[in-house]
Amino acid sequence: MSGRFAPTPTSDLHIGNLRTALVAWLMARSTSRDFLIRIEDLDGPRMKDADQITCNQLRDLTDLGLTHDGPILRQQDRSLVYEQALSRLEPLIYECYCSRKDILEASTAPHGTLPRYPGTCRNLSTHERTALRRERPPALRINASSTVVGVTDLLHGHHSDEVDDFVVRRADGVFSYTFAVVVDDGLQFVDQVVRGDDLLESAPRQAWLATQLGFTPPEYLHVPLVYSGDGTRMAKRDKAVSLGRLRKKGISTQVILNHLAQSLNLATEDESVGLDQLVDRFDPVVLPKEPWLVDPMTWA
Repeated sequence: MSGRFAPTPTSDLHIGNLRTALVAWLMARSTSRDFLIRIEDLDGPRMKDADQITCNQLRDLTDLGLTHDGPILRQQDRSLVYEQALSRLEPLIYECYCSRKDILEASTAPHGTLPRYPGTCRNLSTHERTALRRERPPALRINASSTVVGVTDLLHGHHSDEVDDFVVRRADGVFSYTFAVVVDDGLQFVDQVVRGDDLLESAPRQAWLATQLGFTPPEYLHVPLVYSGDGTRMAKRDKAVSLGRLRKKGISTQVILNHLAQSLNLATEDESVGLDQLVDRFDPVVLPKEPWLVDPMTWA
């Protein structure tokens, strides 16, 4: 059994990413699990400087002391694995010719943060599919029958939602994040998923898909996000708060670790802590449920 951290190589990790990685590592180590690293680079060929960014991300995790177990998995190398998993779902899969604009404009589409599919292509006739296929390549969706699924998050408690017919493979042939991450977690025996709480609402559909593939849904812990000093959500484009840039400002890795631990209620103010101490102290119950508002440049 294992936990994991799965960055996308689009930019260097910022403080929010590193904070989530730290929680994932502590969660795994405090429960005697392996800790895996997976690079979620499904769009690898389209990602500028993906190899260099991956090296930077792995360097920062190492500098913070977040050791990992086993080889690092890269999703762009696993198309055959995903094809095999998809074949197991064949009775539930259908072609979809709708654009995102079509879905958003559909009067029957439920409103919510996640785009909801209104079922437009679910029951197309063979003739209709053949005609549409001449115009554009289809995406593949899975028929979830609007099943309501609940998950229990270790920090946020019970969360349930209706699972719509989501995309498992895009029209360009690239497998969706939702599909790939569930397949990888299942095959890597990941039973502990720690990530940002902006992904909490996707947990029911992923738990449902895991069950369809014959996997046991993992245990979830969604960590509150980090916001910059001006109150905006910290994003990957916010390069000023990466580990490397903080070090260039003279802020040591130890100071960074101390602040991360304090933000998680695992250290007192001005306390210097090590990872072994944090493993001994770690308990998801003490983690804050509110976002962390911080200006790391003040740590110098």
